[in-house]
Formats: sequence, structure tokens, C-alpha cells
Amino acid sequence: GGAGPAPGSGSGGGGGGAAGGESWYLALLGLAEHFRTSSPPKVRLCVHCLQAVLPRKPPARMEARTHLQLGSVLYHHTRNGDQARGHLEKAIPQFEDVKFEAASLLSELYCQENSVDTAKPLLRKAIQISQQTPYWHCRLLFQLAQLHTLEKDLVSACDLLGVGAEYARVVGSEYTRALFLLSKGMLLLMERKLQEVHPLLTLCGQIVENWQGNPIQKESLRVFFLVLQVTHYLDAGQVKSVKPCLKQLQQCIQTISTLHDDEILPSNPADLFHWLPKEHMCVLVYLVTVMHSMQAGYLEKAQKYTDKALMQLEKLKMLDCSPILSSFQVILLEHIIMCRLVTGHKATALQEISQVCQLCQQSPRLFSNHAAQLHTLLGLYCISVNCMDNAEAQFTTALRLTTHQELWAFIVTNLASVYIREGNRHQELYSLLERINPDHNFPVSSHCLRAAAFYIRGLFSFFQGRYNEAKRFLRETLKMSNAEDLNRLTACSLVLLGHIFYVLGNHRESNNMVVPAMQLASKIPDMSVQLWSSALLRDLNKACGNAMDAHEAAQMHQNFSQQLLQDHIEACSLPEHNLITWTDGPPPVQFQAQNGPTTSLASLL
Repeated sequence: GGAGPAPGSGSGGGGGGAAGGESWYLALLGLAEHFRTSSPPKVRLCVHCLQAVLPRKPPARMEARTHLQLGSVLYHHTRNGDQARGHLEKAIPQFEDVKFEAASLLSELYCQENSVDTAKPLLRKAIQISQQTPYWHCRLLFQLAQLHTLEKDLVSACDLLGVGAEYARVVGSEYTRALFLLSKGMLLLMERKLQEVHPLLTLCGQIVENWQGNPIQKESLRVFFLVLQVTHYLDAGQVKSVKPCLKQLQQCIQTISTLHDDEILPSNPADLFHWLPKEHMCVLVYLVTVMHSMQAGYLEKAQKYTDKALMQLEKLKMLDCSPILSSFQVILLEHIIMCRLVTGHKATALQEISQVCQLCQQSPRLFSNHAAQLHTLLGLYCISVNCMDNAEAQFTTALRLTTHQELWAFIVTNLASVYIREGNRHQELYSLLERINPDHNFPVSSHCLRAAAFYIRGLFSFFQGRYNEAKRFLRETLKMSNAEDLNRLTACSLVLLGHIFYVLGNHRESNNMVVPAMQLASKIPDMSVQLWSSALLRDLNKACGNAMDAHEAAQMHQNFSQQLLQDHIEACSLPEHNLITWTDGPPPVQFQAQNGPTTSLASLL
């Protein structure tokens, strides 16, 4: 959104004697403004001054402006919604500059009170009559589009953003046209309308490059554009192809941090918008970098950027209660939790899952957007501590809660791995594997998820003793994961192939697989693949009569086992471990320390 007219501006003169007739009014207004901008704001005194204006029957425009200011102060600084609404409703039928601001505030207030259906017609009417006032027309269009987006009505939101883009073009604001189009692109990506996204992003790229204006505004448009491109690639699981875009984005944010916010106001009122504050953009760039590092399997890098981003978020949240910051925080935590489970830090992962629960308790909207992810993370944690029944319950809950196709495919893939380990769920397993068949009709366009589906097939064939079939599936995974640098899938496939060759008695070929798997696993680092590889190396070297190498591998295996065992015991003794039984309703508030379900360690070692 942009900056609206400052409260107190636009008080129209009523005849000649401003000095006499209006001086009392201006004095009260000045005093009210002084109290409002005090630190902290002296809200009660500000309201008193404004209320003192009304009984004196000021000119109509002043009266309208005073109602607007009273409504605004009460809305922003108190919990007195009824009084705020009363004042704003009185301001609406009035003068242009007052009525649009009043309509905008009033509809925000309605939404807070869950009267969305009252807010919509109010905004529609204001949009209809504001076409001669470009700033307000654009701002109200953005506001109504956002309202539809919150209600998950993305089609109506896209239509409004399209209307906004065309209006901005007509009033000569290419900058705001780009903002409308990029916002529309973001919603089309959310809706998976990829055919429409490509031409739209191409057009946006041209508009952004050709626009000559304030450097900060230009760079922030480029950040918006590149964030959409990067997330589009990551959604498609293309971790290698995204690198040039990601590099550009990181350079762009460095450029922005060196530019000064000049207070030069654009000459075109339709340009008075900005996408995100500079500090929010920095966190967002860290965030997409973490997403990339996690998918590619550079987990230490993901850790480093998560720490930076979370530190910056803590600072920002002291001064700024914008809900987007909590969303950023939850998404960062979701990614770092997955990293921790891979690197063998389950206890820390569990505490961070609990942190996500706490953030979701504070915001019902955050919870409804992230409930499926939260249960998915709990399912992954349950696998890591070998609570397979709980893992199944968590994944089943997550499937019930999600409509997001990529997340659905990710959950099904992990649930299939649970059924494979349990070994007695063939019927369910066959029906799951049919739904994520990578050879035909795979449900999503994600390269990474399709590669993972081939791996799951290979794992199942291996457990059934169908080794040639398993090799075919795993070679497909390797081909796909090498093409896009998916390190973890490469490591898992190599060690499983090594295991197959070992079982078939082909020791040389097994060694050719397990040595690079071990190197890659220690680079990621992936604790369970290291454990698996070291056990296989021990057995291989024993079988080949290499006593020294076998002893060294056994020692490594012993060390990994000890680390994992200690972490396992620590995680299961935390009170938060009881979260694994939560499958319904909002997240539980607190966890009493009690003995959680006993977990078998046998399969870990």
C-alpha cells in the first residue's frame, strides 16, 4: 500500500477569516497531531482535542475530516471498534479526499470484525466513484484484491489486478502497472496456471527493464520479479536451472541496500506505492536462498542463512507487527526443521516444531495456512525416531488438510516410505504408489518430486527382492538428480544401489557406488546416509578381506550410531515429544513432561 494523505491535511478554508474563524480549529488540530505523534502516542488527549472540534459546528469539510481522523485514531490505537465505525460512517458521504480514505479504513475495520461481506460492496462502490483520483482508485483495487485473496477467491483477485494494470497504463503509471501485473503473476503461480504465468512474467520483465524512475522503486520491482521466477523454478524442483536467477536476485538486494531512500515523491500520484519495505525484501531473499539450499542439499549454507534471517526478523518484530513477518518466520522454521532431521539434530528440530506451533497459536490464519505443513513435519520427525504408527497418523492428517498438489505428492511419497518400512501394508502401499507413478500421469510438474517417486519405487522393489527392477528405478532417480544437482537423492540412490550390488555379490560395483555416496553424504551432511554407507563399507571390506578398512568403517559406524542414539534419547525425553499424538484441532498449548511412547532403537543401529 502507499502512504495516504497525512491526517490533518486538506482542511479546506471556509471563507476569508482563517485567522479568526478557524484559528480555534487549527489550534485543536495541531494539538491533536502533537499528541498523536508523541512517543508513545497520547491517544486519550488526541481524541479529546478532536472531539472538542465537533460541537462547535465547523465547516462541513472540516467536520468530515475530523470524523475521519477520529475514526482513524480510534481504529489504529484503541480497541474501540464501535466508536471508530461510527465516525468513519459519518465521513463517508463527504468530500473526495475524505470519503475514499474513510471507505478504506472502514472496510479494514469490517474485515477485522469478520464482516467481509459488508466490506466488499463498500470497496466496490468506492472503486466505482474514484476513477478521477488515481492514487485512491489504485489503492482501493489493491485492497479489494487482497480481500478476495484472503478468502481464497483467486479468480476475482486476478480480475481486479488485471483491471488495475489496465487503469495504471491509461493514467501513465508503468511502475504501478508492473506492481499490479506482478501481483497477478504471484496469484497465477499460487493457482498453478503456468500457461498464463509465462507470457505475463515476460511482459513484466520488459516493463521493469524499460522503466526509468526512482532507482529504489526500479530495483524493488526487479526483486519482486526475480522472487517470482526463483520460486517458480523451486516449485518445479529445478535446483540447478534456478542458479542464474537466484544470483541476480542476491545482487539486486545488495544494490538496494546501498541505495538511500530519497524522499522524492513521484509526480504521478498513481506511483505512490511500494511493494515491500527494504528490510522485508532482505529477509525474503534470505528465505528463498534457504529454500534453494535445502532442496539442493547444502544444509550448512541453509543453516547459515536461516540464522541471519531469523536474527533480522527478531529485530524487525520489535518495531513492526506486520503479519508477513510471522509468515516469513514460519516458512524459515519449516525449512530448517527438515534440515535438522537430515543432519541428525532431532531434539532441536522438535523444539523448532514447537516454536511453529506457538506462532500458529497467535494467528488462526497462519495456522490454517500451515496446519498441513506442521503435521507433515511431525510425520518426518516420527520417522526419524522410528514411531511409525504416529508418522502414519500425522501424514494422514496432513493429507486431509492440504489442497496443495506439490505438498500432497511430498506427503504421499513419505507415507509410502513408512508403509515400506512397516512391511505389512501392501494393499495401501500399492494404491499409494499408483497415485504417484513416475512413469505415467505423475500428478505434479516437480522434477524433484518425480525423482523421489522413482526412488521410492526402487526402495520397494529392493525390499521385495526384485533387484533388476530396483536398479532401473534407481538409475532413473540418479539421472534426474544429477541433472538438477539434487544431492540428497543422489546420495540415497547411490547407497541403495551399492546395497543391491553387495547383495548380488558384485563387490567392486558396490564399492563404486558406496564411496561417492559416503563423500556426498558427509558434504551435505546427511546423518542416516552416513550411517548406512559406513555399515555397508564395513561389510564390503570384511567380505573382501580388507581388515584395516573394515575396522575403520566399523569405527565410523560406531561413532554415527552413538551420535544418533544420544540425539534420539534426548528428543524422546523432551515434553514436546508428546506432540506426535496431536492429530486434531489447533496446536496444543503446552506439554507436561511425561514419558512419551517408547520408541524402538533397534532399526536405527
